[in-house]
Amino acid sequence: MQFSLRPPDDELVTNIHVIGFADGGIVVCRDARREGHWFLPGGTREQGESVEECVRRELAEEAGASLVGPLHWLGAHFAETDRPRPGYEWQPHPYRAWLWCTAELRLDGEPSNPEDGEQVAEVRAAPPEEAVRLIAASEGEEFGQLVQLALESHESDASRRNLS
Repeated sequence: MQFSLRPPDDELVTNIHVIGFADGGIVVCRDARREGHWFLPGGTREQGESVEECVRRELAEEAGASLVGPLHWLGAHFAETDRPRPGYEWQPHPYRAWLWCTAELRLDGEPSNPEDGEQVAEVRAAPPEEAVRLIAASEGEEFGQLVQLALESHESDASRRNLS
């Protein structure tokens, strides 16, 4: 798997993850099945689903959140699998991409926790430095770096908006 700032072709995108900003923090979710494990909302794209439809569904399922602004492209992980078949028949094979985006969110409900998804015990808008630390400790340093990249991009965008 390799990270790139180059956007993937839409047909390669199998998973979408959102680094969401709400209430001055970054939205993180705690998995009820894994002690102390925090993750960012997102997941597998369903057959025929657009990127935005997937994001809206995953935010509701995992964070009880909704978009309050547009999605912003951040980057993608490009991967090639050696498995003989894709995980789902509609997914591309053997090449695929995981899309990373940022967005302004509103925490306006409880996670729906579908049976076939993560079981979320807690959702919160963590202070940015804490979010970076939680994600790096749970998902790996490279994911913490992605959160840091999103934070820097978000702050840069806010500065440009304030100069306009």
